[in-house]
Amino acid sequence: MTKLAIIYYSSYGTGHAMATRLAATAEAQGAEVRLRHVRETAPDEAVQSQEPWAAHVAEMKDKPVAQPDDLDWADAVIMGSGTRYGHITSQLQSFIDTLGPLWGQGKLADKVYAAFTSSQTKHGGQETTLEAMNTTFAHFGGIIVPPGYTDQVKFNDGNPYGVGKVTGESPELNDTDNAALDHLVTRVLTIAGKLNA
Repeated sequence: MTKLAIIYYSSYGTGHAMATRLAATAEAQGAEVRLRHVRETAPDEAVQSQEPWAAHVAEMKDKPVAQPDDLDWADAVIMGSGTRYGHITSQLQSFIDTLGPLWGQGKLADKVYAAFTSSQTKHGGQETTLEAMNTTFAHFGGIIVPPGYTDQVKFNDGNPYGVGKVTGESPELNDTDNAALDHLVTRVLTIAGKLNA
């Protein structure tokens, strides 16, 4: 049984919806999953200034928070972050910055990694955000498993680096989004299974 950690940050809930879809698909395929959101680090006045952000923080209050041990435990990791000026969120970066001890012991290496993101606009930095996560995975010594154009859905969503959702078109996940997420997690589990065989 492949152990999959899904580690993500979500401000308004899109990343949470994407992570939840990945987890459900992975569990349906027999994986053991740890679904973990990254702790909110923004000042409360910033969070409370935007109703959807405040509502999502309240919704996540009692959900499991990501810890370095979740990556140590996992055979495979899928990370997710909204875009911030073409890069990952400061919240996810803060979590990554806690991983130094595991990295120094080589405990982040030789695992399968992949990524997902969302942005308000179609060209809002999705590819650079995904590549930023891939750069981090390379520093870990991870085995990066992008979806590439390995399924027709990738020609529909057009993103070979990971999965990206454009929230400005619709904040709800559509059939293409779900198919792309399903393909990504299936590919991650398939490769992780081959490596662990």
